[in-house]
Formats: sequence, C-alpha cells, structure tokens
Amino acid sequence: MTIRFRKYSWQLAPGQLRDIRQKVFIDEQRVPPELEWDDTDEIADHYLAVLPDNTPVGVARLFPALDETGHIGRMAILPEHRGKGFGEALLRHLMAEAASQFDELRLSAQEHAVPFYRRSGFHVCSDVYDDAGIPHYDMRCLAPALAMEALPDNPYPAILGEDPSSWLFDTETRMLALMDSLAGQARQRLWLYDRLLEHDLYDRGRFRELISVLARGHRLSEVRLLIHDDKPLVKRRHKLVELMRRLPSRIELRLTNDDYPLEDQPFILVDREGVLYRHDFYKPEGFGKFSDAGRVKQLSESFQRMWDAGRGSLELRELPL
Repeated sequence: MTIRFRKYSWQLAPGQLRDIRQKVFIDEQRVPPELEWDDTDEIADHYLAVLPDNTPVGVARLFPALDETGHIGRMAILPEHRGKGFGEALLRHLMAEAASQFDELRLSAQEHAVPFYRRSGFHVCSDVYDDAGIPHYDMRCLAPALAMEALPDNPYPAILGEDPSSWLFDTETRMLALMDSLAGQARQRLWLYDRLLEHDLYDRGRFRELISVLARGHRLSEVRLLIHDDKPLVKRRHKLVELMRRLPSRIELRLTNDDYPLEDQPFILVDREGVLYRHDFYKPEGFGKFSDAGRVKQLSESFQRMWDAGRGSLELRELPL
C-alpha cells in the first residue's frame, strides 16, 4: 500500500502527530508525559506518515547535533497499522532526507526493535540501559548514504557479519565512509597495514573516536598499526599516536622489516569478518566487505608474519606526550 510523508516544524505540526505519540508512548508503553514531551521537539523536524486517504499511520522526528550527527527519535506506528512495512518505509524516508545532511545517524532503540533497525544499516553501539522503564540500546549508522544506496535489496547493509556484498570505492569520501563503518563495529580487534599513517585518513576525529572506543571497550581489545615509515609521525603531531601512547596495552605500532616479504596493498581487518582492501598505497581504490571470513583469515596470516618480523619505533617512544 502506498504511504506518503509530510514534514512539519513543531509549531505547525497537526494534532494527529501529538495524538499518535500520546497513544503509543504514553498510553500503550506507559512512558511518563514529562519524559515524552521535551525541548528537542522545538528544534526537530517532525514527520507524519499517512495513507492515500490521509489516514495517519505513524510519526518520527529528526534533529541535528553539534557534531554533524543526525538523531532519529520518537518513531511510532499505530497498532492497527503495524506489520505492513510502514515503519520501515518511514525510517528509510528519514534516512534519505538525512543522507545529504549528515555523515552519521544515531537513535535510541527499544530492545525489541534492534533487529528492525539493523535491517536498515544501524548497529548497536552501547550496552543496554533503562529509559522510562524500557530496555534500550544506542544505535548508529556511520554511512547513511551508503546504506540508502543498498536498500532495499540488501537486508543488512554494511552490518558486520551479516552483509556479504562487496562495496567498491574509487573516491576518498566513499573509502572513508566504509572505513568508519567497519571500524565502528569492531568488538575485539582492528589491524591496519599501510605505508604511512596518513593524516587525512587516520588522524580524523571520528576515526580516532572509533579507535578509542574499541581500545577502551574490552580488556581483550587489540589495535595493531603496521606501517613502513614513521618519520612523518615524528615531524608532525599525530593524535592517533598520542592515543596509542596513552593506551599502550591496547594500541601498538610497529614498523615493517624490509628484509622480509611485504604485502603490496594496504588493508584494514576488523574482527574476524570485516576487511577494507586498497589496490594501491597511493590511490583510494579498492573494496570493503563486512562478511568475508575467508579473506580476513588469509590476510590475517600475512599480517601476523609481517608483524612478527617488525620492530617498534624508537623515535615515537622518545617523543614527549
């Protein structure tokens, strides 16, 4: 069945929008009214989903944060219209609206709704927590434009361990979106092999944040950085290196040994299934895969050989924090 979407500011929103939230969140889910109605409504765009005869079906809101992140919230479908794909259509409409504005989307998902959001490219990025007496998880989509590109044919776009497709890239923007999507889902390890730790690639604020979250998130987490040359790191302060020196048991850097065979292409390995592979050290061309255990195993063995033959950086060790 066809569904349409209307966008409003809070001041001009029709009463139907408030009525749906009242019925679903306050009446059905017992959310206290003082928690349901908040100041965020004033700055958000509000969406009302309607049938061709203008029958209201559901609502949602979208609002920006200071860090170029869009937040989706207050998604609700009336009970009599559930199970018909309207919620998925509404979510993907919001993602399409947001893809040109934000590099990242976040939302707070009720525990039972996590699989629903994963089918549209969101992954869990927090432990479970209580919100209004309901278990929730924070979820994020680090590349909404890529997710929208794959939908609806790909049931789990860019989800680690679920998406078997190959994501080709030939621009730096697309490569970085894939890199961050992979790194953001790492739960145990990230191994990086490259000629240099290029500032434009690896010293970006979001990538450092993702590495920091991984390194601090679990006692067995492991970040390995294997590069050919550390001289640019010595000449120019690299914040990822500063993070490494503050978390030496979780993040380690080594230099390759030219006396041993080296790989001719750079790559990043995430856990046991994710890979970002470039065809050349000097070009942003290659592919990313979120579920390719065989390739990751093969590259892991090669990485381990180069790592075992490598050495630490004396120059970085001597730099002051």
